[in-house]
Amino acid sequence: MYTSKTDPAFTSSSPGIPDHPNATTGTPPSTSGASSTASRSTSASAAPSTAAPATTGAEARCRTPPPPAERHEPGRCSDSGEVAMPRDMRTREGVPCPVYVVAERATHKVTEEICALVKMRAPKLAVIAVTASSSFVTPVLEELVQAHKKGSISFSNVVIFSFCEYYPMESNSLQSCQRLLREIFLDHVDVQKENVFFLDGSLPQSSIDGHTKQYEDTIARYGGIDLALIGLDGAGRIGLNEIGASVKTRTRLVYLDNKLRHGLAAHFFGFKNVPSQAITMGISSVARAKRVIAIAFSEGSASVVAKTVENVPSEGFAAAVLKSHPNTVLYVDLAAAAELTCFKCPWVITQTNSLVQINYTAEMICKAVVWLSLKIKKPILKLEDDDYRENSLTQLVDTHGPAHMLNLQVYRKLQNALTGWPGGRSSNPHSSFTGPQQHPTLTNELTNYDTAHVPRKRVIVFSPHPDDDVISMGGTLIRLCDQGHEVHTVYQTSGNIAVWDDDALRYASFVVDYTTTFGMPEEQVASAKAMLEALTQHVVSKSASTGWLDSPELLSVKGLIRRNEAIAAALYAGVLKQNIHFLDLPFYKTGTIKKNPITDQDVKIVKDLLEQVKPHQIFAAGDLSDPHGTHRMCLKSVLLAIDAVKDSDWFQNCQVWLYRGAWQEWEPENIDMAVPMSPKELFHKRLCIFKHQSQKDIPPFAGSDPREFWQRSEARNRSTAALFDSLGLSEYEAIESFKVYDPKAPSGFF
Repeated sequence: MYTSKTDPAFTSSSPGIPDHPNATTGTPPSTSGASSTASRSTSASAAPSTAAPATTGAEARCRTPPPPAERHEPGRCSDSGEVAMPRDMRTREGVPCPVYVVAERATHKVTEEICALVKMRAPKLAVIAVTASSSFVTPVLEELVQAHKKGSISFSNVVIFSFCEYYPMESNSLQSCQRLLREIFLDHVDVQKENVFFLDGSLPQSSIDGHTKQYEDTIARYGGIDLALIGLDGAGRIGLNEIGASVKTRTRLVYLDNKLRHGLAAHFFGFKNVPSQAITMGISSVARAKRVIAIAFSEGSASVVAKTVENVPSEGFAAAVLKSHPNTVLYVDLAAAAELTCFKCPWVITQTNSLVQINYTAEMICKAVVWLSLKIKKPILKLEDDDYRENSLTQLVDTHGPAHMLNLQVYRKLQNALTGWPGGRSSNPHSSFTGPQQHPTLTNELTNYDTAHVPRKRVIVFSPHPDDDVISMGGTLIRLCDQGHEVHTVYQTSGNIAVWDDDALRYASFVVDYTTTFGMPEEQVASAKAMLEALTQHVVSKSASTGWLDSPELLSVKGLIRRNEAIAAALYAGVLKQNIHFLDLPFYKTGTIKKNPITDQDVKIVKDLLEQVKPHQIFAAGDLSDPHGTHRMCLKSVLLAIDAVKDSDWFQNCQVWLYRGAWQEWEPENIDMAVPMSPKELFHKRLCIFKHQSQKDIPPFAGSDPREFWQRSEARNRSTAALFDSLGLSEYEAIESFKVYDPKAPSGFF
């Protein structure tokens, strides 16, 4: 990706993460080139020369070739998983921000740093403030527990201060930050009870001021905070501070804004159950800490990471304290770093810094040309040499130009991605499908495809929740069915917590009426009535003290609702009923938002299905911005299962596609297949989504986006079509996009 001319400290001998298989590869960096050159120079100067006349020092310098440039390919990382990058590429950043290929590597690095601090402070106390409410911090705490169980670290000299607590909130409530910190960390390590301090959400409001002052005094008595471990949310909040919290704020009672409360609705089983207030340590608490470690992962954090790291600090932006703090670090993964200039448009930096050059791969060229086209609002094929030179892309046009050749390269890449035949049209049904460019013929009709040359393929569409398949790739699913392929829809989880209680009771009441109306045996009628009564009593009795948890019976009813909605949608799309599968992966069966880790049992269930169907194509959800993490865990189960079968004979002719759409879309340079939809097909997709009635109007866990899922989906599909149109390609009503996944050259999701 980059060539560094002057940064000898920037070296890496570790193998990199391979670039996309269609991208141009480059020469890996060498840590021995400079020393070899120096050795040859020394030997040459030591030997007497008789072949050429002596030269002056100036002449010798003119004739001496420049030292070989160090190379840096996209995604190349060190052994620790940190993305290697010349220091000159980070000149716009005001906060140290190491970028790791995957979140797990960053989590491990944070764990190592905390352990090092604790050991260094021993036997003296190490005072640590923790934001247990952050999902980014939870994996760190879990890894610290594992380190303790292995005997690698003792926490007997650690003092813990919890950063925040919802108000009002009993300490044993399911959603309590205190309970969360105990269950995840404190109950499994040797932190002394007298060294643990929590903010108390159960106090009467009249006692809060005295409680928060005492909390601050206790921190001061221990000599202040040695380390603040915080998760940075998508709005730049620290702890539960308001978005515009002043750097002078201390521990206090605050009001939670509606956007945050909507984001918490899933954890509290409904927006109405989310407290409107919280007690939180202030921004000044972070500012006074001796060391601050902040963490932000996934695409949803990208904009706030860029704002925190690169923008001028703002009084109305809580995370700005990280830039002004003298000893802070923000750990991110590649997805969260996407909006940093050095990743989003690095040529802007290199244009003004001749010491660093970009090694333009095919993917990077596509990214740059699309960026230029959108920036100056000019179709790709109309871009000229001067357009490149006037917009920081002189190196690109000089080394890979002229402009019209670059334009054609990127235009054809995007054009070849467009296809109306997502299953292919090869004459050999078992041939290796290498890309949509083999079947560019398009159609805007819903039916009557010319399928004479379409081999019948077995296709698996994995859906994390029961509605992700039709929301994210419903148009493509319909196409695959209409074009005669054997399509299997595979629902990985039940999605049973995302159903309103009223809907569950309504269906239970229907069962009572059904059994009564059609003269079912009396014992069946009595059983149905008893179940309805039990469910009703449970719903009425749910409260904050019980964590708003559903009973197993209520979860079963909700699971049946979602299962039958998924069946209805799949059938409407054209999937045969015998090809509809429900895996009910064990990791999901907690009844709460927090799920268990993926285990071998989850992977085996997916693997067994793959070996049963032996698909030619696999579609899986690649939109990892799902705020609840289920998509990420479901994708992990699929990719681990694929890794286990990738050497099988049948898999050699299998292609894996990753789809997005429920929470985000693929960037243009990452689109390998784009399936257009006509207005009629888009409406057909909408009707499939409508089959999921429990998710209509106001879904239980909609996140901060007020739109319904079908509206979000159509907006994203239309936006992708508008993007292709603005770049000068064909105009369509909507487009679903996909990225190919190569199991033999993984992209580093995990």
